[in-house]
Formats: sequence, C-alpha cells, structure tokens
Amino acid sequence: MRFGTLLLAVASLTSAVNAYWMGDIAHRGYAPFAYSGYPVFRNVKDYGARGDGVTDDTNAINAAITAGNPCNQGCASTTTTPAVVYFPAGTYLISGSVKPAYFTQLIGDASSPPTLKATANFAGFGLIDANPYYTQNLNWKAVNVFFRQIRNFVIDTTNIPAGNAATGIHWPSSQATSLQNIVFNMPTASNVVHVGLFMEEGSGGFVTDLTFNGGATGASMGNQQFTMRNLKFNNCKTAIYHLWNWGWTYSGLSINNCGIGIDITAGSGKVETGSLTVFDSSFTNTPVAISTTWTTTSTPDTAGTLVLENIALTNVPVAVKGPQGTYLSGSSGSTTITAWGNGHKYTPSGPVEYAGAITPNPRPASLLASNGRYYTRSKPQYENLSASQFVSARASGAKGDAATDDTAALQRAIDTAVAQNKVLYLDYGLYRVTSTIRIPPGAKIVGESYATIMSAGGFFNDMNNPKPVLQVGSYSGQQGTVELSDFIVSTQNAQAGAILIEWNLASPASNPSGMWDVHTRIGGFVGSQQQVGQCLKTPGNPTVRRECIVAFMAMHITKQASGLYMENVWLWMADHDIDDAANTQITLYSGRGLYIESTSGTFWLWGTGSEHHVLYQYQLSSTKNIFMGMIQTETPYYQPTPNALVPFPSVSSLNDPNFSQSCAGVSGNCAAAWGLRVLNSKNILVYGAGLYSFFSDYSTTCSTFAAGQTCQARIASIEGSCSNVNIYGLNTIGSRSMLDRDGVSVAWFADNVNNFPSSVGVYKSG
Repeated sequence: MRFGTLLLAVASLTSAVNAYWMGDIAHRGYAPFAYSGYPVFRNVKDYGARGDGVTDDTNAINAAITAGNPCNQGCASTTTTPAVVYFPAGTYLISGSVKPAYFTQLIGDASSPPTLKATANFAGFGLIDANPYYTQNLNWKAVNVFFRQIRNFVIDTTNIPAGNAATGIHWPSSQATSLQNIVFNMPTASNVVHVGLFMEEGSGGFVTDLTFNGGATGASMGNQQFTMRNLKFNNCKTAIYHLWNWGWTYSGLSINNCGIGIDITAGSGKVETGSLTVFDSSFTNTPVAISTTWTTTSTPDTAGTLVLENIALTNVPVAVKGPQGTYLSGSSGSTTITAWGNGHKYTPSGPVEYAGAITPNPRPASLLASNGRYYTRSKPQYENLSASQFVSARASGAKGDAATDDTAALQRAIDTAVAQNKVLYLDYGLYRVTSTIRIPPGAKIVGESYATIMSAGGFFNDMNNPKPVLQVGSYSGQQGTVELSDFIVSTQNAQAGAILIEWNLASPASNPSGMWDVHTRIGGFVGSQQQVGQCLKTPGNPTVRRECIVAFMAMHITKQASGLYMENVWLWMADHDIDDAANTQITLYSGRGLYIESTSGTFWLWGTGSEHHVLYQYQLSSTKNIFMGMIQTETPYYQPTPNALVPFPSVSSLNDPNFSQSCAGVSGNCAAAWGLRVLNSKNILVYGAGLYSFFSDYSTTCSTFAAGQTCQARIASIEGSCSNVNIYGLNTIGSRSMLDRDGVSVAWFADNVNNFPSSVGVYKSG
C-alpha cells in the first residue's frame, strides 16, 4: 500500500490510500537497458504534487516525468527508458505544460479520474504538450512517435480567459498511441477560442472515450489517418475541425448543441481533407452536421470524399452543407441517414462520381450490439479490483532482463493467475522466452508500460517448422475468453520460424475475447539484436542476410478460432532502429502480417495496422463476418531489392500468394507485398483503409502522382468466391492498381487522385 511522504500526509488528507489498484500495487518494473534503479513507475505525489486544487503542481509533475533522464528535448526516440507516470485522484493546478517524454504513459486513477486544471495565467501550448516546439520544429518527428498513452483525466481550461488561446492536449502522434477516458472542460462564452484536442501532424493512431464540453473547437485534427470512436461533444462552436488528412474513421460520435458538427472546409483552392468515414453516430440540436468544400469540380478530384452510414439526426436542419448549398437535408425533428456519400464509387465497376444515397452495408448480426451498431468495448482497466487480485510476473520469478530464460517462470505466473482467478500483472521488462508461452482460457494479462515478451533461440528459427511465441488457446477451437492489454510481443536475433501470436481460442460473439494496445514489435530496439549493427539497410543489394530473417508471421488466427475484439493493435516489423539517434533504416524480413483463416469468423479490428511484412500485411481466407475500422499498411521499404519471392517460399497450406504465377503478364513491380488480400470470404466490411507503398529500394521517388505511383503494381486483391466484401474510404499510395478482383484491376490510381493518396469512397464487391 502506497502513502505520500510524511510531510504530505500531515499537510493534506489527499495522501490517503489510493482508490485504484495501480497506486497500491507493488511496482517491480525493470528497465534492463537503463541505469540501475531506474524508476519505471512514478507516482506524482512522490515527487511533491499535492492534487489539492490550490498548490501549483507543474514542477512536481514534470519532475516525475523527467526522473531518470528519459527521452526528452533533442532525443529522437528510445525504448530503453519506459515510464508510467501515475496521478491519484485530485485536482492538480498547473501554470505550464505537462510534457511527457517519449515511451511514457500518463495514467490517472481510473475509478476517480484526476483533473489537470490550468491557472488563469497558464503559459504553454497545451495543458499536456506531448510533442513540444522547442524550436520551429516538433521535438519528435510526428510520424515516428510510437508507444505512448494518456488515459483517465479531466482537462480543464476554464480558468484561462475565454478569449485567450488555450489547448487541452497537443497530440501529434503515430501508431501504437492512444487517448482514452478523458474529459475536456472549456469555457462556453461567445468569444471562446479554446481547443480541446489539437494534432497537426503524424501517422496515427487510435482515440476512444473522449468528452468535450464547451470551447471554440472540440478537436482540431491533422494527421495521415486515424480511428476515433465514442467521442462526445457538448456546446462546442465546432465539434471537429479537420486541418488535413488522407483517411479518417469516426464511430460513435455524439455531437450535441454545437454550431457545426464536422468542418472539412480547410484549404484555399485545394481541399485538404482526403476522406472521411462516419458511422453509428448522432447529431442533436446542431444547425449543420457536416460542412464541406467538395464539389464536382473541386480539386484534387476525390478530395473531400465522405461516407455516412447509420447517422441519427435530431433537430439538425442541414446534414451536409457545401459551397453550392445544401447537399443533404436534415430535419427539425428526428431522422436517420441510412447511408450517403460523395466522391467516387465502384459497385463493383467504376469510377462513378456521385453525391447521394448509397446502399448501406448488410451487417451480420454477430458483429452488432443490441442497438444495431457495431460492437465495441473499451480496454478494461479493472477499476473494481484491489491490488491483491493481481499476480506479479517478476514476483513469480521472471526476471525481464532480456537475457535470462523466463519461459518457465512466466508460464507459471500465467497459470497461477488463471487458477486463482486473478489478473497477471506483467511488470515492465523484456521477458526472453525460448519456447511457446501458452495463454489458457480465463487469462487476463495487463502489461506495465509495454512490457515485452521476446522469443529467442533455435526453437523459433526454422521457417520450415514455425512455432508460436504466444499461443492463445492450446489447440484450435478451444473455448473460453481471454483479455490482453498493454504489452508487446517481439523477437531476438534470427527467428525465421516465429509466429508471434497464434490465436486458437473460440469465444462466443456475445462475450468475445479482447486485445487492447497489444502490439508486435519485430526488431529495431535494444535487446532485439536486430538493429543497425546487425541489419543495416543495403540499397541496391538484394542479398538476404540470414541473421536478419526475424519472424515467420506476426499473427495467425486459426481455422476454429472465433470471437476476438482487437483494438489499437499494431503488427510492426521495424523499418528503422528506434534506439539509433538518427533513426537509421534497417532491413529485416518478416514473412507475413495478420492471417485470418477462421471458418466461423466474427472479428472486430478497430484501429489496427500491419506493416513491412514480406508477403502480405492482411490476408483473410475462407472466413466471414469481419469488421475492420481504418486498417493501415506499408510495404517493405527494400522491395523490390529483393522482391517478395524471397526469403519465404510460398506455402500452399497457408494460402500464401504465389507471385511467380500471379505476376505473369503484369507489368511493373508486381512481386511486392499485398496490403490486403481477401480469398473466398464473405461479409468483410472495411470502414477505412490506408494501404501505402512509399519506397522502391529505399527511394521515395516512386510514390507521387508525378512519378506515376510506380512503387508497386498492385496492393489489394479480392479473389475467388467472395460476397459482401465492401470497402469505404479506400486510400492507396504508390500502387498503380488500387484494387484487383481475380487478377484484373478494378480501380486505377490515376482515376481517383486525392491530396496525396488515391481514394475510392465506396467499393461494393457485389
């Protein structure tokens, strides 16, 4: 049980026992590549913060963040100094920005979220400034800001005069980042200029469960792509303003008593919003739900692409307003937009430029909640559990030092937690394992600051006999549920046969298993032995170094598995060394991304990404009933030197693509990784996709319209007996063909030019 210092205990009652288990549990996290005694966990009250609403806690909070000298000003990125900065319940008065370091999580008491309240004379760009402008540039390159979280806070700017500029959270971030369970309170005066959430750059990302009260703009958004769900806006002048994007997915918006719901009018002579997909949302007492500058003659041709599905309107006179007037009327009463859009559509042939009603996706009942919307579930935080209901991995004998064989100790800790109906707390560490770790039904595992399970040794190094590192369910079709959150699965040194996650468990659609903020990070970090020193990129040289073949597959969902909810899961094969000061690029080989061959299906993929795997990023075979919300992929940067024919031979039993056959007669760089490949499947419903190929042999000269998008010939494929395979908001970069059906191009890049990608608003397979 944790108490404040004696002085604080005497001075204030706020140092009583914490209400939330995270404050009470013993913290044994160990960062093996930081200095001895480095503090992974920091309670801000241990650094002098009072949380009494009177004392200025700015310096104390930032002292907690900077303890141990983590990656701050001038540091490119790191994985060696992880941190959880914990805020017990209370009101923390701040006069300057809270500035979290790289690889740092800010977590408030989930049972009683603390308030960060600005003083009237607050100075800074954001109460939380997650990427400061120490110079004219952001401190961290926004597209390389990974592995960070902020959750469980109230952000309050109401002390700052309404007419003074103020921002709640500044959040230019990328993959494997999340905001969750945050309330933004801002003034409601007519002259208010406050902004709740602001991001101007990045390659995100995932956000959920945010509430914005008041302010000029609830959320001001500029980023390549994002998935955002369950956002509520009350009494904002504008709920959401888009600075720019390539593709964006919103679900569960609740916009109430605002002047404008979503404003996508940015751009002078050029529309800056690429595409927007909005579904399962509501607008109430808002004069204009969506304001757009899209017209049939606006430029680029497909910029401002919009898809709406299942949108409830109550006292919303104008649903979609454009420069030429009302595009879609609302109602002074209540009405529902079944499905509507503007842009280019293929149903299944095209392109057809349109602005009007579309046929909504047929939704399998197994994917829906009782209200008819797609099922969602936020990451469990176990607010009702006490510290005694957790089992510590390190207290159970695992070391997490990246050197000790932790296989037996970690397996014992998992089995003990399940037997005792407790949660395994995976204290921070790099847990080196030399054989498969099995996750039985009933398991609940929570990581501390992205604790890492890392395979090593010969057991995982035979691509002809691949083995799972983490096996959920000991056999295909085993029944039950598990909950996994906040950790990483990785590999060390050559691991040509490693399947990082094998999912065998069959869970009911009414009670699915879940993965939240669980990622694969293959190479590019200290401890992986897959860095600049071993696998530096070699442009122009197609020779494969055997020591750089580091994974067989990121994740495999097997035939009898079912019922899995995935949220903010990034299956990343590293393209650069995170712990190198220059973020130098490296060449590694991981055979496959996410492979789903479940015959029962029923999977939800909210805000997932899969990048840089040799053969494909997503492959779905003989499966059904899958929801995908803004998937994001990147082709390996080294292809076509070598191309996708090496080093992993096509395995027919895994339905691998056979480029030797399928590339016959296809011009250009054909033998390149698929972004999305769907075989003999039905009810595959994609609500946003960013499929990107930026490089050819590490050169980006191929990925522009001026260059002809020549990085690869094809990037998405639908093959065989498929039905109800539908995609909203398809955005591709670097690929000549945007989508193929049975080897024939359906959509061509030049027919669908957007601000940087090519975009198709609606594709229906028929």
